[in-house]
Amino acid sequence: MYLDALSFLEDERDAWRPYEALLDLDDAGLEAPVEAAHGWSGRDLMGHLVAWQEVSLAVAKELAVGESAPTIERIDRDWEERGGEVVNDELLATWAALPIDEVRRRFSSVAGELRGYLTVVPESRWVKHPAHLESFLEETIEHYEDHKADLEAILAAPRPA
Repeated sequence: MYLDALSFLEDERDAWRPYEALLDLDDAGLEAPVEAAHGWSGRDLMGHLVAWQEVSLAVAKELAVGESAPTIERIDRDWEERGGEVVNDELLATWAALPIDEVRRRFSSVAGELRGYLTVVPESRWVKHPAHLESFLEETIEHYEDHKADLEAILAAPRPA
C-alpha cells in the first residue's frame, strides 16, 4: 500500500525502466515472434503494456477533474463479460495495425504522460482510494512484473539477419 503519490511514481518509474530497452531493438527485431514469450514479439509486448497504460491514463484524466473513474467500471465490465483473453487479443490486433513508428512514439511517451497526470490528481482520489489505487497498480507496476519474463526472453532472443 502506498501512503503518498511520490512513492508510487518512483516505483512505477523504476519498474518501467527495463522495458525501455525494447526501444533499442531495430524494427525487424521488434517484429520477430519469440517462442519463449508466448509467441509475442517485442512490438506485441510494447503494445500490450502501453494499451493498459493508456487505460490508466484515461482514468487519471477522469480523476484529475472529478471523483469518479467511469473508465475503470467500463473496462472491468468488458473484462468480465467478454473475458480477458478476448480483450487482450483485440488490443494486440489494434496495435499490430499501427505503423511501427507510432508504436515506438506511444511506447516512449505514454508512461511519462501517465506519471505527469498522476502528479495533478489529488492523492485522495487515487493513492488514498483503494479501488483506484488497485487499478493503477494492476495496469502498471504489477503488470510490468507479470511480463518480466517475456521482456527478458524478447531481449535475449536471436535477432533476424
